Amino acid sequence: MKQAAIFLSLLFMAACTTSTPVVNAPVVASSGNGVQYQLAQQNVDAAIYQNASAEVHRLYQQGYELARIRLDANLGRPHALPPAVIVDIDETVLDNSPYQMANALKGLTYSPRTWKEWTSLARAKALPGAVEFLNYAVSKGCAVYYISNRDEDEEDATVRNLVVEGFPMADVEHVMPMAGSSDKTSRRKAVSKEHSIVLLVGDQLTDLDQSFKDRTAGQGKPHVDALRDSLERYFIMLPNSMYGTWLDGITSRPDSVKVGNKERFLQQSGY
Repeated sequence: MKQAAIFLSLLFMAACTTSTPVVNAPVVASSGNGVQYQLAQQNVDAAIYQNASAEVHRLYQQGYELARIRLDANLGRPHALPPAVIVDIDETVLDNSPYQMANALKGLTYSPRTWKEWTSLARAKALPGAVEFLNYAVSKGCAVYYISNRDEDEEDATVRNLVVEGFPMADVEHVMPMAGSSDKTSRRKAVSKEHSIVLLVGDQLTDLDQSFKDRTAGQGKPHVDALRDSLERYFIMLPNSMYGTWLDGITSRPDSVKVGNKERFLQQSGY
C-alpha cells in the first residue's frame, strides 16, 4: 500500500497546483461521450484499487488457481483437435494500471496517443499467476493464443513485453491483435479451426462471446445468468475496475444521456 500512499500524496499536490479538477467533475454530462468522460475523470479510486491493493493481487492469484482446475477438467473431456487456451492481454496477463495511475495524476483520460506511448515501452508487468498458469497449460499440451484489441502496429512491442515477462508462445503467430474490429469472434474461430478451445481467460465478458457487448437489458446481468453454465465451465473472469464494456451499461443508455443529471444516474445504478 506504500505505492498508493505515494500516489495520493502526489495527487493532493497536483490538485493544489493545477486548475484542472481531478475528482470534482460532474457525475454525468449531456452527451454519451461526455458521460463516459466525466465518469472516467473519477477513476482515481478504481486505478488505485487495481494498481496497489492486496485484494486485486489475490483476485488474480485466485482466478488463475481456478483456471488450473477448469483446465484439468476440460482436458479430461474428449476433444477432436489439439487443445488451446485463449487469453486476453490487457488486465488479463499484463498490468496497465501504471498508465491509468499516470492519467489520473494528470487529470487525464485514455487517449490513443498516450496509450501507444505506454505500450511502446513494453514494460507492463505480468499479473499474478498468469505466467505460471500459461506455462502449466503448455506443459499439459495446450497451445496458447493471446487475442487482444491492441492495434496491429502495437504487436511487435506487445510480443517483446510478453517475452520479457516470461510468457510462453509469445510470438507473431500466437499474438492476435485487432484488425479493423474489436469483435474477437473471427479470431477465436480462426483458432478453433485447428484447435479445441478448452478455456478462455479475460477481464471482459466479451472475451468469451461478443453477445455480452449488449447491456441494454438489466445491464447485461440476465444474459450472464442465462449462460452461466458456459461461463462456469469455459471462462475465467478476472478483475478490471478501471475500464470496460460494463461502463456502457450506464453511459450508452438513451435516458441517461437525455436527462444528464446525478439523480437519474443514481436511479439507474439501483440507488
